[in-house]
Amino acid sequence: MDTKLPKDFNEYIASFPEEVQEILERFRETIRNAAPEADEVISYGMPAFKLNGMLVWFAAHSKHIGFYPKASGIETFKKELSIYKSAKGSVRFPFDKPLPLRLITKIVKFRVTENLQKVKAKKK
Repeated sequence: MDTKLPKDFNEYIASFPEEVQEILERFRETIRNAAPEADEVISYGMPAFKLNGMLVWFAAHSKHIGFYPKASGIETFKKELSIYKSAKGSVRFPFDKPLPLRLITKIVKFRVTENLQKVKAKKK
């Protein structure tokens, strides 16, 4: 990927080799299906989804896709994510293994619910 920041998802995805583009598109589609009302944005130079605040980010790296569902997304699903390398707010899905699409969907839906609860709490 070149050093200038992408203007949108399509530009970001197009900057990678074809096999990585396919994985990124699958990732994008999975998140889109889990949060159809969310907006696609570029945040911190990577694709992200926003709905009542930031939901999740993802990015391609040399050997994996980084998924960033905030610390709460990692903590809530730590058992299911335990087979992957992770940190407080991120997890790595290696290119040489199938994407856990059901798990990604569950995490995104959790984050949607979490953001909606924060909005309701602010209104009270």
